Amino acid sequence: MSTPAKINFKLYQGSTFSEVLRWEGSEKIYKNITAITKAAPVVVTSAAHGIPIEWRVKFTNIVGMTELNNSDIYHQVTETTTDTITINSINSVGYKAYTSGGIIEYNKPIDLTGFTARMQIRPKLDSATIIESLTTENNLITLDNVKKTVTILIPATTTQNYTFLTAVYSLELVSSGGYVTPLASGTITLVKEVTR
Repeated sequence: MSTPAKINFKLYQGSTFSEVLRWEGSEKIYKNITAITKAAPVVVTSAAHGIPIEWRVKFTNIVGMTELNNSDIYHQVTETTTDTITINSINSVGYKAYTSGGIIEYNKPIDLTGFTARMQIRPKLDSATIIESLTTENNLITLDNVKKTVTILIPATTTQNYTFLTAVYSLELVSSGGYVTPLASGTITLVKEVTR
């Protein structure tokens, strides 16, 4: 069983609550780099990389544009084609010119085919009271197997009625075979609405 990510949320009363999560597997994927632009934003070429938009990647072993080499820092992909990724947060105009080599490293996205999701919000961990129950069946959680995303959505008409100060939640994914994987858990802090 995987350990759920510890993610604490802040929810604004009377506002739409929307969070997008990604389920990364433990398997690492390595793709060869063949070109990098000196541009804002930077564009990295890697044939048939298979990286979804907004996935986390890091770079190592690049010759020339060594400013990108870092085995600890991940960057979020903002655009993709079959063979390129764009990272809007990196301006490489002032970097050294790319010469050769380099690796893109990322965690393999989990195939969401056949999965459903469920999440409960409770006042406390041991409380029998359920503040909100979100599932793929009631459309408050959406799974996108192309983008490899899990989207949580609570409409403003629902959050306007929340009165808790803090609450706890857990989010689980359930395979077609009934195997349950805890994806995330943590606290939710409610920020009271001023404009209402």
